[in-house]
Amino acid sequence: MADMHTWYSIAVIAVITALLRFLPFIIFNGKMKTPKIVDKLSKILPCAVMGMLVVYCLKDVSFESTASYLPAAVASLTVGLLHVWRRNTLLSIIGGTLCYMALVQFVF
Repeated sequence: MADMHTWYSIAVIAVITALLRFLPFIIFNGKMKTPKIVDKLSKILPCAVMGMLVVYCLKDVSFESTASYLPAAVASLTVGLLHVWRRNTLLSIIGGTLCYMALVQFVF
């Protein structure tokens, strides 16, 4: 019984996820002009998400000792420099993460 419940749950989740992915293409199938609010959100939300990620990543940083804030500061600077240099978000995130993990694991 529990096994079937799990499969039904997975099926419902898969259908809802697929619907949410395909719904914009069904609604805006090229015949309708995209609403201005959707265009505006598509320009604003990526920056807002990045801002929230920065706040989330730095929320637990403590300034009690150098080892507690320096890895986050250097990694944040690395992200900024990589982004200015290459304008590639994925490279910036991966580079900053690798920098932070290397500092935490091997230096501090």
